[in-house]
Amino acid sequence: MLRPILSFFGAIFSWVVTGVFFAALTVGGIFWIYSRDLPSHETLAQYSPKTISRIYSAEGQLIDEFAEERRIFVPIDEVPDLIKQAFVSAEDKNFYSHPGYDLRGILSAAFEAAVSGGSSVRGASTITQQVMKNFLLSSDRSVERKVKELILAARLERSLSKDQILELYLNEIFLGQNSFGVAAAAQTYFNKSLSELAPHEAAMLAAMPQAPGRYHPVTAKERVTERRNYVLREMWQNGFIDEGTYEAEAKLPLRSVQNGDYPSFRRALPPRDYFTDEIRRQLSLEFGQEEFFGGGLTIRATVDPDLQSEAASALQTALEDYDRNRGVWRGTGEVIEAGLLTDEASWRGALWDLRLPRDIPGWHPAVVLEVGASDARIGIEGIEEDADGHWIPASDVQWARPLDRETRTLGSRAQVAGDLVRVGDVVLVRAMMDGADFNRWSLRQVPEVQGGFMAMDVNTGRVLAMQGGFSYESSVFNRATQAQRQPGSSFKPFVYAAALDNNYTPATIVVDEPIRINTPQGLWEPQNSSGRHYGPTPLRTGIEQSRNLMTIRIADDIGMDRVAKYAEDFGVYDTLAPFLANALGAQETTLFKMVAAYAMFANGGERVEPTLVDRVQDRRGRTVYRHDQRVCETCAMQAMPAGQAPVIDTNRERVMDAVTAYQLTSMLEGAVERGSGSGVDLPVPIAGKTGTTNDAKDVWFIGYSSNIVAGCYLGYDQPRSLGERAYGGTLCVPVFNAFMREAVAEYGGTEFTVPPGGYWVKIDRITGQRLPDDATGPNVIAEYFRDGTDPDWLTPYVVSGFGDEVVILPWEAGASGGGQAITTSTGERRVIPGRTDFGTMSSGGLY
Repeated sequence: MLRPILSFFGAIFSWVVTGVFFAALTVGGIFWIYSRDLPSHETLAQYSPKTISRIYSAEGQLIDEFAEERRIFVPIDEVPDLIKQAFVSAEDKNFYSHPGYDLRGILSAAFEAAVSGGSSVRGASTITQQVMKNFLLSSDRSVERKVKELILAARLERSLSKDQILELYLNEIFLGQNSFGVAAAAQTYFNKSLSELAPHEAAMLAAMPQAPGRYHPVTAKERVTERRNYVLREMWQNGFIDEGTYEAEAKLPLRSVQNGDYPSFRRALPPRDYFTDEIRRQLSLEFGQEEFFGGGLTIRATVDPDLQSEAASALQTALEDYDRNRGVWRGTGEVIEAGLLTDEASWRGALWDLRLPRDIPGWHPAVVLEVGASDARIGIEGIEEDADGHWIPASDVQWARPLDRETRTLGSRAQVAGDLVRVGDVVLVRAMMDGADFNRWSLRQVPEVQGGFMAMDVNTGRVLAMQGGFSYESSVFNRATQAQRQPGSSFKPFVYAAALDNNYTPATIVVDEPIRINTPQGLWEPQNSSGRHYGPTPLRTGIEQSRNLMTIRIADDIGMDRVAKYAEDFGVYDTLAPFLANALGAQETTLFKMVAAYAMFANGGERVEPTLVDRVQDRRGRTVYRHDQRVCETCAMQAMPAGQAPVIDTNRERVMDAVTAYQLTSMLEGAVERGSGSGVDLPVPIAGKTGTTNDAKDVWFIGYSSNIVAGCYLGYDQPRSLGERAYGGTLCVPVFNAFMREAVAEYGGTEFTVPPGGYWVKIDRITGQRLPDDATGPNVIAEYFRDGTDPDWLTPYVVSGFGDEVVILPWEAGASGGGQAITTSTGERRVIPGRTDFGTMSSGGLY
């Protein structure tokens, strides 16, 4: 009887052993097959996650950040124990004891799935397995992926410590709201650092990995709260917090930035602007998109935040003033449905969803709620309703005529608010103040006309401010660096620089007479902006009064090839076509290049490369780019002698002779004092030049002090005339003035440095004739001549160009004011005026 029983159990045991053997063999075979082509886990030892690249001002203030995955890497020894305990409790309570996989958890999950018939399937992945999935495998649900995950997890446990694995996990895990890693998530949800988090906040973060796409603290508040409390309970049961802490923390409401309980960390950042976006554009090309958006770069920008704000304000004021003077109302073109206007929450939500510029100081999006007999009631984003409501009075709209967006026709000038706006129209408004008291709400609109502004240090090339348009949020196109525009007369200094370096002096006489040139396109007859011509005139007067005819004759005399080389050496153009019209600024360039080139006039002729960035460091703090390559020759000394500054070797290329640079600067000072830039009103010496192109499609002014150069241009993006009264002196000079007042207050300014290698001579600036050293008077000017140049004052060199002519010198024509009739070598009769009539001149330009 016993033998059959033993035989039965022996057979069962044999079958079990055989089954286990074959099962083990099968499992081993499966693991062997899948282990052959697995990715190497050893790469995780050199983990370099995508992290945020941050831009700081020169003073170290964070001003912007860029990231494809918003992640702040934190070494494991800087992660508080509370955070580690929360995530271990939520995701893998046996993390510190298992070999990379939790067999008990796997069997428990399998049993639960079997009992439920597959309706309840939960994951049994350990933190180590999740690291493998996130780094080396896909997220698909398959047996193959699970097997590979187990194999790699076991291998990783043999290669890295538990803390190293947890570091990978806590920095890589996605926690919703484009936040990767616990440090970024703490900032996103609570605007706190990891060390500032309370247990319930740490538990909320640990709740997120289960379903970061669905666990939103606002739309899924109850679900997130339940999951948070589950994590708190696990922390208590695992001995990380006591029961009293668990009960107290679980009773707390769910609080987050998204619920409005904490201010967003983004509020501490200024709105993104043209400056930081241009850094993004340039460094993405320099380092590559992947490195810039994921390399964790630390970028020290050259921007001066106060001057950047002033640049934006000055340009915005000029653009808005021009736009309002045109008297055309276009509005935003956005409308909110009437059904949403009866409920405040509905129209506020609809208004918030619209893409409107919100980076203009003092401006607010608003919607028209009611139109009365004369006024219109509005609801304003971010401004609470009061008992009387907010109104646009009739007096505020009478500057404009409405433009029909479909037919492009203008209506009659508005008399009441209803002539410009309708119920549901989305508008922009600002509060108008009477001193410190509120006066009224006023309609505003983004101008059609645009422009750019840029300022930089003339000695280092550091760009201090850059504004690429009216509003970055309304148009990200940077008109300071990307817009190709005709510089017009602001290009003329490069023609004069080439002339001064080729035997001209500020007193050289140039004939200002009509020119006719046959071209393949027909007869070209350039003119001065006044439509008049003034006979033989000193070189200085030619640039001060922006004479087109003189500029063309100079370019013809020295050769456009030479002018082109100068323009290219200064970086204004990569290649300038050698056509005479280009001497008047016909070929397009950018404001960025023009301002950088003028800086070389200001610093005495040395090359400077404009830069928006002082230094770039990688994630490990190593400097990978530094703009300033100058060498300090005495900085290694133990101590500097009293009163002696460090000796800096600039090691910069000389672009033009220092005497030439000073002569040109002196003449451009005259353009500011007596010419088209005479609207400049600053307490330090300023040199500069206006530019106004054909039909005033572009207007420019670029000017500089002894240490700062700044430039402005205005024009439509699709070039068209700005109007008969538009000049660089009337539209751009006010922008320059407003900015430079603040810049001078901060950086000061001195007289321009006179270089060695020259001597002073007093001349009559009207005629170019030499005067005694003790001469005085309004037309007397001290001119700086290069050593070795001693003009023949009785028979001076006269530039006529385009063939020889008999030229009557200004002082030979007499000074009666009526002029003198002469006969030229071609038999033509000409009247040479006794002196130049300055009262009839304007800014010159491209003709």
